[in-house]
Amino acid sequence: MIIKQLILRNLKKNLKNYYLYVFALIFTVALYFAFVTLQYDPAMDEAKGSIKGAAAIRSASVILIAIVSIFLLYANNIFIKHRSKEIGLFQLIGMTKKEMFRILLVENFLLFYSSLLIGILVGFSFSRLMMMILLKITGVEAIARLRFSPEALLQTGIVFSAIFLLVTVTNYRFIKMQTILSLFRVVTSAEEKVKKVSIFEMLLGIAGIFFIIIGYYVSSKLFSGAFTTINELFLAMMFILGAVIIGTYLWYKGSVSFIANIIRNKKNGHLNINEVLSLSSIMFRMKSNALLLTVITTVSALAIGLLSLSYISYYSAEKAAENYVPNHFSFSNVDDVGEFKNALDFAGIPYSEQIIDVIQVKANLVQILDAKLDDLTIDPTAMPLPVISENDVSGLNLTSEEAKLSGNNDMMQKFMALKESGTIELHGKTEAIPLQLNGINKDYILPIYFTAGGLPVVIVDETVFKRLQKDIEATIQKESTVYVGIDVNQKAHIVKANDIFHEMEMTFSGNNDSRLDMSNNQKKKMGLVMFIVGFLGLTFLVTSGCILYFKQMDESEDEKQNYTILRKLGFTQSDLLKGIQIKQLFNFGIPLLIGLSHGYFAVQSGWFLFGTELWTPMFVVMVLYTTLYSTFGILSILYSKKVIKEAL
Repeated sequence: MIIKQLILRNLKKNLKNYYLYVFALIFTVALYFAFVTLQYDPAMDEAKGSIKGAAAIRSASVILIAIVSIFLLYANNIFIKHRSKEIGLFQLIGMTKKEMFRILLVENFLLFYSSLLIGILVGFSFSRLMMMILLKITGVEAIARLRFSPEALLQTGIVFSAIFLLVTVTNYRFIKMQTILSLFRVVTSAEEKVKKVSIFEMLLGIAGIFFIIIGYYVSSKLFSGAFTTINELFLAMMFILGAVIIGTYLWYKGSVSFIANIIRNKKNGHLNINEVLSLSSIMFRMKSNALLLTVITTVSALAIGLLSLSYISYYSAEKAAENYVPNHFSFSNVDDVGEFKNALDFAGIPYSEQIIDVIQVKANLVQILDAKLDDLTIDPTAMPLPVISENDVSGLNLTSEEAKLSGNNDMMQKFMALKESGTIELHGKTEAIPLQLNGINKDYILPIYFTAGGLPVVIVDETVFKRLQKDIEATIQKESTVYVGIDVNQKAHIVKANDIFHEMEMTFSGNNDSRLDMSNNQKKKMGLVMFIVGFLGLTFLVTSGCILYFKQMDESEDEKQNYTILRKLGFTQSDLLKGIQIKQLFNFGIPLLIGLSHGYFAVQSGWFLFGTELWTPMFVVMVLYTTLYSTFGILSILYSKKVIKEAL
């Protein structure tokens, strides 16, 4: 009976002190169960053919297991160390290690499986909402129903039972290996405390700053032409990754202490109470958590970077579709166009038509080309490019000695930068025509079918176009020499026109594309990636935030006696709280700022490979991540306030 009362009392105490751990456990169970429910949901069948939904969700669930397992094992390690004195006292009064382990086992079992049950219920409640979000952002038309999945229940039970078994084994080893004396010293030995900063640590600090700066510098030069082969690019990426991770570890191990020590020395040791509680604590505690903070910072940067890149691709889907399909519908066969126009007329949909004659020539671009990669297989002296007449482009008036390029995006400029002026030569079958380049437009005029994977279009004077048309080299011409673009005049009719296009698509014989389809396909692919990365990032954010909170909670308990002394010396609760606020600002702010900085440079180095817009998607992701992350810092301050209040 006494044992039962003891277990119940301990459970009540744990819930009161570690409510955030219980919340995180419920949250991770709910998220995992909802993920697995999506995997077995029949609505995902609508998406399997186009976005491989079930396979992607299954892969994400495996990563989720790894994140949750590491978090729970680490959190349990903090808690059992925090209760080491309690365990030692129980052994002093006559309890055996076996009896103590049994008490912990029952407590953890009740806490873990009650959280598991609540998490499953919460996950079930939100599984339909998650499905609706997924279907919305991917544009898949399917009905999201609230469905309880027995398969998901079984899988969730097996996974978290395995995690519970690992936690139990960890607790057993801890109790078995500790003596009564060592149990009373676990908390004080858990943190590394140093009285001064050594020369070696100063050198580590300088090295950490140097590694991060050199990693950022190489990142900024990644696609600027400094690396001219694929192998060089790969080695540069590996160097950036290694330099930034090593630099981050050394930053926490030495740089923070080094900088704080400089500030302290400038004050000649005259620190006020706020600086004592914040600066001194940061100097000696952050280095002991260097590995943990490095992992949190690196994974935070990874989550921010991946989510930003996926959102950039999703956000840029419509603009990217415009680059590949300049009009709402593109055709290379005149007969196909006639059938489609008749269908639009029958449906009463007004439209406009654009017809462009296109020829292919070999162009010598040596004087205006600044190739970024030696591995490019395109010959700059005979580069196949489409050529059109200025009469097919509004607002242009070129002379017979001028040419203009159109269709050049950020990615093309990174790998194959083109100068705004210079001489280009257009080669027909028998003659070469030299022309002066008169600028480059970013607008895409022809679909990707005519542009050999996105190369620019050459616009020339009508007389030059006629000369080249009579002197074409037949071996490099496309099957079609005409492009027809159809634009629907009213936005409200685009979807209906697209449905008509789908109905007739099987009867078309030439190359044809729909801008709406291309945009939707891009949103489907990147919407799923964004959904998965977003929820995995959210899981990591919650778990890492909880870990930092637990560490600060333990530090507050460890420093409680210091607060008591300071309160007896006359310092008020407000005086101590100001120092704690500064301390938590650094403890949570430094990993956040470093993670945001790493994520920014990672995105900045290659965002153009994913889309056309950078700042808005990246800003949205970073603001959202910062807001959620800051919540744990506020909770830490509130807990420290409670400890300070109880200190006297």
